[in-house]
Amino acid sequence: MALKTLIIGSGPAGYTAAIYASRSSLQPVLYEGLQPGGQLTQTTEIENFPGYPNGTTGFEMMEDLKAQAKRLGTDIRSGMVTKVDFSLDGTQPHRVTLDNGDTLEAHTVIISTGASAKYLGLDDEKKYAGQGVSACATCDGFFYRKKVVAVVGGGDTACEEAQYLASLAKKVYMIVRRDVLRASDAMQQKVKEAENIEILWNTQTEGLYGENGVEGAHLVENKGKEGERRYDLPIDGFFLAIGHHPNSEVFRPAVEVDEQGYIKVQHPTTATNVPGVYAAGDVADPLYRQAISAAGSGCRAAIDALHYLQEKKMV
Repeated sequence: MALKTLIIGSGPAGYTAAIYASRSSLQPVLYEGLQPGGQLTQTTEIENFPGYPNGTTGFEMMEDLKAQAKRLGTDIRSGMVTKVDFSLDGTQPHRVTLDNGDTLEAHTVIISTGASAKYLGLDDEKKYAGQGVSACATCDGFFYRKKVVAVVGGGDTACEEAQYLASLAKKVYMIVRRDVLRASDAMQQKVKEAENIEILWNTQTEGLYGENGVEGAHLVENKGKEGERRYDLPIDGFFLAIGHHPNSEVFRPAVEVDEQGYIKVQHPTTATNVPGVYAAGDVADPLYRQAISAAGSGCRAAIDALHYLQEKKMV
């Protein structure tokens, strides 16, 4: 028998969708995916999510959301979806295959698989995760007030992150592997005009160091004919701004995505091009990528799924 609602992914969007779907008697089943709780579980301190006046950790907040969804009746299961067979005309239930080989059918599906930050691939990035390494300036920049930080990247995202951090930190270094920025002219101008932003051209990061967190970066500068110059740069925080990778591969080509791979939705709803399939959170959000905006879209996805089922007279 087909489920009324299947939720794929367990970040703020997935759990919020589960809370709303449960309260609407949709009896949702949620599969946690490869990283239960999503990326937020790797964030140490959270101070910008409403309802936590003293702050909290990413892990604790996701456990709270999980417990709330569970209390309201969500069937939370371990596992991940490896294949989908979506009914493009809405006449048949959607079919998904799990990593254990089982298959499920659902009349509505909410995709909330998130987007993963791109990393350089250094072992030290994992070593210092939550201890000076971050992929979200707006999430963690507050903790670096009056400190020295570095931003890796040369595109619009990196310039935006650098500008934001410059409003908080004492000094911001931009580590750029080429001799030009890829950002728009307007963004470049703002960065170059900022008094406390310094661009390190033709430079790459070889590693990080520090006893109880990031204290500096091992850098190498390509000086052309003069060869390479290796040196250490003392910093308190290391921010990755080289892009995000939306976790949408398994849903393609049935579900339409943009050139970056983010799932396209029919604004202001969360509906995709496939009837009964909705996308919420970072997998459909190339712009904000915040826990609170993801939670809000999870709410909308559950309501969209309810309306769809009501129209089909399935609830």
